[in-house]
Amino acid sequence: MGVCIVGWAHSPFGRLDALDLEGLVGQVTRGALADAGLDGTAVDGVWLGQLNGGFVPEIFASSLPMQADAGLRWKPATRVENACASGAAALYAAADAIEAGRARIALVVGAEKMTAVSGTEVTRILGNASYVPEEAAQGLTFPGIFARVAQAYFERHGDHGATLARIAAKNHANGVRNPFAQMRKDLGFEFCNTVSEKNPLIAAPLRKTDCSLVSDGAAALVLCDESLAADFRRAVRLKSRAQVNDFLPMSCRDAAGFEGPRRAWAQALAAAGCTVGDLSFAEVHDCFTIAELMSYEAMGLAAPGQGARLLDEGVVMRDGRLPVNVSGGLKAKGHPIGATGVSMHVLSAMQLCGEAGEMQLPAPTLAGVFNMGGSAVASYVSVLERAR
Repeated sequence: MGVCIVGWAHSPFGRLDALDLEGLVGQVTRGALADAGLDGTAVDGVWLGQLNGGFVPEIFASSLPMQADAGLRWKPATRVENACASGAAALYAAADAIEAGRARIALVVGAEKMTAVSGTEVTRILGNASYVPEEAAQGLTFPGIFARVAQAYFERHGDHGATLARIAAKNHANGVRNPFAQMRKDLGFEFCNTVSEKNPLIAAPLRKTDCSLVSDGAAALVLCDESLAADFRRAVRLKSRAQVNDFLPMSCRDAAGFEGPRRAWAQALAAAGCTVGDLSFAEVHDCFTIAELMSYEAMGLAAPGQGARLLDEGVVMRDGRLPVNVSGGLKAKGHPIGATGVSMHVLSAMQLCGEAGEMQLPAPTLAGVFNMGGSAVASYVSVLERAR
């Protein structure tokens, strides 16, 4: 029993002082239901992706979508969390319910309100998504964790600081076209490659431009059993999906290996009956630029240590053979934790349906989406195609 995306909504990402968590959830709930031509009474279940780590006072948010549409009252609703992959986790839980025959139409919402607390507090909260005894409790932040990943990669494959700057510059240039993006400014390679007062080292070798943004934002999807897809004006099929979880402690893993993402990509592509070369574009989890570089290799686009050549050859550029993060990625679009995975699927569905506006690529047919929780601990990969 297949699953299709038949409606969606996406808020702007950034510092959204006028909206609290409830306001963000309500905005995209109403938008996605309207886009699908439904009201809440047609929905069989609600899944909300949200970190719930202390950004907001609410610790029980699963019923917030009901405030936006009274027809959702009495429907089962569940908050789903898997760190920065909470959005994909909510989507997959809803798809599981449809595939199991327990739901025919599902609402998936991803939302986060991060800017109401200080930057120091954001760093502390996110740090608790690490293996706390060995990492957060020892003063290691997520920039510090991914700095260690970058150091391990550089030790094995040579210094790629300029490669990371090229990825940042690419994604900021792409973000200019994205009306939802938090930062719509082309920063250029030289700025991203130079340590300066405006672009300081955060955790060597990572500069500020190598790190994703602190964001408020939300996105939502309406899913249906594929047998119902003809009832909607357009549909995007979840052709395949795979989830892989790895050990939580970095000490138990090869920091430069990206083994979980590699396995998730291999499983999703095999289940879809395609190769990475068949994809029209990909949205990948560039929480830090080193993660995008290693994603190229995890996808199978390049051998380990050879990801930089994809930038040299233009493969992953907007006009390349396999554009990566034409949305601007987390780097420019923003990274409201619970919303990120849902956002990636919304923007990919828009591309496949020719509804991506200035971001639109010419006639894409197959999309790859990679949403990651923690330091490559939870890896979710989806392959999407236009159903009708």
